[in-house]
Amino acid sequence: MPVTQTAKRALRSSKNKEEANKLISSELEIAIRKAKKAKSPTSVRNAISLTDRASKRGLFHKNKASRMKQSLAKLAKPAPKKTTKTKSSPKKSSK
Repeated sequence: MPVTQTAKRALRSSKNKEEANKLISSELEIAIRKAKKAKSPTSVRNAISLTDRASKRGLFHKNKASRMKQSLAKLAKPAPKKTTKTKSSPKKSSK
């Protein structure tokens, strides 16, 4: 247990921050799980927003947030359409 007044104050402060960080990280985990399951643009947008907030708060590094956002963005993208190439008639050269 802390002995000095400032150590007691620091302990109180760190406990409050820990609770707030746990709340944000658990919300983020749930949002990511929902986004991966639903793959809807709104759920993905919500998860990306929470990722930004958590990164801004310092829960994890900005590059990790970027990686998470990138993987979430891939979920919302529609599958690329396959295009079929049509054969065009050969061009006649004029001499």
